[in-house]
This record gives sequence, structure tokens and C-alpha cells, in this order.
Amino acid sequence: MNEENNLDENSSFITGIWSERVLVITKDYQIKGNVFMPKTGRKNRVLSDILNGAKRFVAIKNCEVIHREFPNRKAETHDFLQLNLNSIILLRPLNEE
Repeated sequence: MNEENNLDENSSFITGIWSERVLVITKDYQIKGNVFMPKTGRKNRVLSDILNGAKRFVAIKNCEVIHREFPNRKAETHDFLQLNLNSIILLRPLNEE
């Protein structure tokens, strides 16, 4: 099998990147941002795959970070952060309108 045919077979399996806007609550922070995961097979990975996977950190892009103890403090914005999964109290999809 040549390399071009091999790519065609794999293209139906790997279809790109899937993104979800999420709200993350930790003991100290509320974080809104985007998590990215590869699409594999015909079914997208779900948020629970992040929490149950082998990796111990989750990458979050385009974040707004609010300190929960001081909610009136100006929110921080970051292009990227990595969050240790052990610090997550709540992770859910964020439906902003």
C-alpha cells in the first residue's frame, strides 16, 4: 500500500480538532475558556474523556480567570493555561448567548 492510499484510509478516522467552550470551577478560580480535543472515529470525544484520561493537565485557551474570593477584582485574560485535573471541582459546557 502506498503512502497516499494510507492517508486516505486514515482521513476517515482522524477528522480534525473539536473545541468546546467550558466553565471550570476550582477552589480559588472560575475559568471560562476553550478546551480542544482531537476528533477520532465517528464520535467526538466528550468532556468526561478529559477528566478520565491519562493526562493530568488540561489545556485551556482564550481564558477569562476570576478569583472566587475576590469576584470584584478585574478578571484576568490569558491566551493559554494548563490546569491540573486534581484542582477541578466542576467542569461543564458553557452555553453563552
